[in-house]
Amino acid sequence: MEPIVLAYIGIGLMVGLAGIGSAYGVTISGNAAIGAMKKNPDAFGNYLVLSALPGTQGLYGFLGYFLCQSHLTAEMGWLPAAGIFGAGLALGFAGLLSAIRQGQLCANGVAAIGSGHDVFGKTLILAVFPELYAIVALAATFMIAGAI
Repeated sequence: MEPIVLAYIGIGLMVGLAGIGSAYGVTISGNAAIGAMKKNPDAFGNYLVLSALPGTQGLYGFLGYFLCQSHLTAEMGWLPAAGIFGAGLALGFAGLLSAIRQGQLCANGVAAIGSGHDVFGKTLILAVFPELYAIVALAATFMIAGAI
């Protein structure tokens, strides 16, 4: 196997896992929004924001690819390939898990808003915490790409 193959496997994991997590996360919170609209259809804007929030991790995975793209060459060595693979694992799994958990958190906020509670701002604040770990993984990817 050539080193570039390992690097592209890392890129695939980075983009794929983060994207899968976002798809799950927005579906979880979107499903809650559908249910909440039956009770309180006037809060659709709040539901929309909270449902879209878990989608950012997929964007981080895609951004990670652009951070590493200039290092993907046919003659790259094993060390840069391993770095990109490791960054792909870190960002992919951090994006996967944080998006799913963020979707669950946002779904609870959506349900509460649907029941008439004024918790939109507080839900946004709490939803930042799972997002933070995807951002940390993206920052690590940036640092790895800079060190290659």
